[in-house]
Amino acid sequence: MQDNLERSPKPGGLLKEFRDQIYTLVGLGAIAWGIQIVSVVLQLSFYTWGIVPRTERGLFGIFFAPFLHFGFGHIAANTLPFLILGWLIMLRRTEDFVIVSLVTALTSGLGVWLISPNYSVTVGASGVIFGYLGFLLGRGYFERSVTAITLSVIVTVMYGGVLLGILPTQAGVSWQAHLFGFLGGILVANWLSKKKV
Repeated sequence: MQDNLERSPKPGGLLKEFRDQIYTLVGLGAIAWGIQIVSVVLQLSFYTWGIVPRTERGLFGIFFAPFLHFGFGHIAANTLPFLILGWLIMLRRTEDFVIVSLVTALTSGLGVWLISPNYSVTVGASGVIFGYLGFLLGRGYFERSVTAITLSVIVTVMYGGVLLGILPTQAGVSWQAHLFGFLGGILVANWLSKKKV
């Protein structure tokens, strides 16, 4: 299996790609921050559009929840890991970021919808962030290239301690979102590594 950062970009291509990656990440983060600011300024409770288990409206919440947060502390805690881990996924292909984000938002959201307590509301990007963790760690295991293993080691050093978040150890924190997002990331890592063989 080859170790591929498989591109030979034209002059200026890497700079343009890096710029596009930053625009994508910052743009998505800005949407979440914009929603949070508007909700505070206008005193609106957008979080009610989050995931409410086993309800029809809660299914729609799967698509909104990653952009909604319970206050500035919540969104601030998610922003830096989203930017760092998202960019590490983009290092190989921006398309990987899109696939991982969509799949882990779906697996995380469905996991919450299926097994979280009745009448609870879950919002936040942490399920997707745990999906990024699962993907980066899983890619090192499944792909076994120097690049993938190196990224896995870096991610383990930086964020390995937060993996306890997949366990039901802290009240008010959706371990369901973390666990199912993480598993979704591993599934995508396995699938994409097979496509590269």
